[in-house]
Amino acid sequence: MVILGLTGSIGMGKTTVANALRDSGATVFDADAAVHRLLAAGGAAVAPVLARFPDAGMGEGAARAVDRGALGATVFADPEALAELEAILHPLVRAGERHFLSASQRRGCRLAVLDVPLLFETGGEARCDATLVVSAAAFVQRARVLGRARMTEERLAAILARQMPDWEKRRRADFVIRTGLDRRVSRLAARRIAARLSTERGSRWPQCWAGAVVRAGGRGHA
Repeated sequence: MVILGLTGSIGMGKTTVANALRDSGATVFDADAAVHRLLAAGGAAVAPVLARFPDAGMGEGAARAVDRGALGATVFADPEALAELEAILHPLVRAGERHFLSASQRRGCRLAVLDVPLLFETGGEARCDATLVVSAAAFVQRARVLGRARMTEERLAAILARQMPDWEKRRRADFVIRTGLDRRVSRLAARRIAARLSTERGSRWPQCWAGAVVRAGGRGHA
């Protein structure tokens, strides 16, 4: 089984590419969706997060959950608080990734995708056989993001400050898909990458998920 790390800065079109990979037969782990589940009622992160950030709670009893908006307003302006939140969430997300990969292997999956926005920032590429970065022109990215509900210039600036520059992600990637044109072009590029990797043999699972890891080298662009 080959593990492909999928990443890209906010507003680059990663969802379109992830869906195309899924349609090509790959299994996809969405790290953002995993965090949402962890912070929702019944999620494993609710108790530890609210113990540290009690003002971010909402609901009562079994419906008790984390208000992501309130939590974000607290941590994005406070690097120390953000680091504390990440120390809670990251191990839980990693456990989710391991469960996903184990299940994918049992199903006989040839290509498993880890959709992780901060893949390079957290060193996650070392646990992947290959990496794919989704990229777009800066003006396209900006228009997409600022068109979202409740998005502001300040919030976008704070998000980008946490993310590795797009050019650096592209430099590190094994594959790059550039969006901003017709979605069919992006989807075709994703299908080609999926077809190629599905014929290869992975070396990262389970070895690199149990001990030391070695970083992968580059392959090319799509």
